[in-house]
Amino acid sequence: MALFQCRFFSEVLGLSTSMTVILPQPSKSQIGMGSSDVSGPLPALYLLHGLSDDDSIWVRRTSIERYVSELGLAVIMPQVDVSFYTDMAAGKRYWTFISEELPNICRSFFPLSARREDTFVAGLSMGGYGAFKLALRKPGVFAAAASLSGALDVSVNRIDEVRRSLDSTSLYGQIFGPQGPQGTEDDLFQLLAAVDPETAPRLFQCCGTEDFLYEDNIRFRDACRQAGFNLTYKEGPGAHDWAYWDARIQDVLAWLPINKA
Repeated sequence: MALFQCRFFSEVLGLSTSMTVILPQPSKSQIGMGSSDVSGPLPALYLLHGLSDDDSIWVRRTSIERYVSELGLAVIMPQVDVSFYTDMAAGKRYWTFISEELPNICRSFFPLSARREDTFVAGLSMGGYGAFKLALRKPGVFAAAASLSGALDVSVNRIDEVRRSLDSTSLYGQIFGPQGPQGTEDDLFQLLAAVDPETAPRLFQCCGTEDFLYEDNIRFRDACRQAGFNLTYKEGPGAHDWAYWDARIQDVLAWLPINKA
């Protein structure tokens, strides 16, 4: 595998930013690593970070590079600050960056497939919210999306809990505006009601039963099933921590419909 720490300029954000990228590298002598002989455009997983993290965190806290070594899969890990993958009411346009600019930049830098069936997204906590928002707002782009311990309910009914996780009332307003996200395209429950489940990506959702976001995840799971989406749901013992996410990202990779031909 090859690991790139990429710094580049974003026209949408108006600043230099970063992403960490894993690319397959054929090898027969790399000790302790698998290998894949890949030619042509690569399938890509956009792997999103959580509230307190950055683009380096998946590589630093898990063995993601080793887990994908035999899959022929590129992994794109962008940096989005504390934005909830949103065009912030008082801040940067991170939704436009992540949903429009970033894929084009990545395909200009790296040999990535542009086909829907080769494009996936996953994330943890805030990134789980971002992954499902990308899947539901861009169903023609992604074939599958996964949320690990996702912060899936950010509506006004959850303002107190979200504020505590952000540790700032003003920051919540800077992200979603004074009215909050309820009933908008930043509300995943609103998106479930608006998107055709027949054309939506496949969804994978997991959360530990000791996680403080467990009840939110149950509520989203039930709404998703009631709306008829193709959802794979897993739960079990686990907290909001890297021991849980390191294990579950392996489940996500096994579940992804990667064309290994």
